[in-house]
Amino acid sequence: MKQILFPILLLIFSAQVMAQSKVGTIDSEFILSKMPELTKVQDDLKAYNTKLEGELKIKVDDYQAKVADYQKNVATMTEPMKKTKQEEIINLENDIAKFRQNGAQLVQIEQNKLLQPLYQKIGKVLEETAKAEGYTQVLTITSSGLAYIDPKFDLTKTVMTKLGIKTE
Repeated sequence: MKQILFPILLLIFSAQVMAQSKVGTIDSEFILSKMPELTKVQDDLKAYNTKLEGELKIKVDDYQAKVADYQKNVATMTEPMKKTKQEEIINLENDIAKFRQNGAQLVQIEQNKLLQPLYQKIGKVLEETAKAEGYTQVLTITSSGLAYIDPKFDLTKTVMTKLGIKTE
């Protein structure tokens, strides 16, 4: 009897839970692209990238100066001096290579840092909207690969309106 009763109760409970669910969607990337604050983020990111490029140029110029100095004075150097200068040049080459590798990661980290407040702003308004309209779940459109979405459950425009972003 218990073996039959448990699955029936589980089925009834599952049906009630499913009936109470309201699922919506949001395209946070679209909202982000329409936010006026994005322009400042892009400008700040461009400035950061320019700063990194300036630091790289200084390293490359220093490297080129040391190589030119080495080539110019190699004939008059003693073996220990040559070895020291060669190690210095190799260390600079390695430093430049490491800086180039890390540059893309540094830009990505800075971009994430600058975009975080915007995503938090979207998330806060989404949470308020979802609670006010009784949504139990909200899926993001951009990375979910959803095949069909009923537009009446898409919260993108509602969130944009509450953020003060004009919708077309």
